[in-house]
Amino acid sequence: SDSAAEALGLPTGIPLSYRAGDQPNNALSLNVLHPGELAATGGTSGVVYGVVDEATFDPQSRVNGFLHVNHQKDSPRIGILLCINGAGIQYSWLRKLTGGENISYQAMGDEAATIPVGSDGLFILPFGNGAERMLGNKEVGAQIHNLNFNQHSRANLYRAGLEGVAFYFVYGLEILQEMGLEVNKLKVDSQNLFRSPIFGQTIANLSGATIEMLDTNGAVGAARGAGYGAGIYESLEEAVGQQKVLLTYEPEMDTEAYEAAYKAWKTILEKELVEQEVSTT
Repeated sequence: SDSAAEALGLPTGIPLSYRAGDQPNNALSLNVLHPGELAATGGTSGVVYGVVDEATFDPQSRVNGFLHVNHQKDSPRIGILLCINGAGIQYSWLRKLTGGENISYQAMGDEAATIPVGSDGLFILPFGNGAERMLGNKEVGAQIHNLNFNQHSRANLYRAGLEGVAFYFVYGLEILQEMGLEVNKLKVDSQNLFRSPIFGQTIANLSGATIEMLDTNGAVGAARGAGYGAGIYESLEEAVGQQKVLLTYEPEMDTEAYEAAYKAWKTILEKELVEQEVSTT
């Protein structure tokens, strides 16, 4: 419109062809458009976004549902969004605490890789970024468990931090499976925690899903969606095109250590949730 063009300093007549939120855009960029497909990202918060073909819900309201970018009345496409508030923000906090600009995320990952699975019994609950819908809107808070001053180093903190967020992803995937979604493959973008082999492999091993990292991101998805809406592409599939696979995490055969660590972490979390329930009643 003339008034919008004047306010924005843009020419009149630019088509407004497309709109969507960040996670539908990310799913579009990853070519996650059809039932059974799942996208994920591990930014400041973490998200798993699965596509289904009918309105479905979690009785405990632990997830959100959105009309996906390609939804049509006669061909429903619903995005089921699982949000993990305390993801990359926790790892960023650990970096600020232990070195700031003097240590890179790559160096943190290298140090974490020197520590065995389960971080020598050190566990972190990464819930320091507000209430978690997945946990019934409870504010559990970030917690460090079993810290031993004579045993644990900052490398243990790095590993426990990565594992804590990965375990929370797996905890969330279990919710999606309860709702009937199959978790066989996750497609992820290239600018988040999945760049960490510890993080990606932990999720792959515990969920049994293959994880593919593609050379794209949500901003690219928004641009391609707008291009389709403006008539530059004939379909969303054409708009997305072929993406380059940067790396793949396949589930490993020997996952006993991962399963033991996840069980211990989950026990700590569920004990905390029970204690919160008791304190509020």
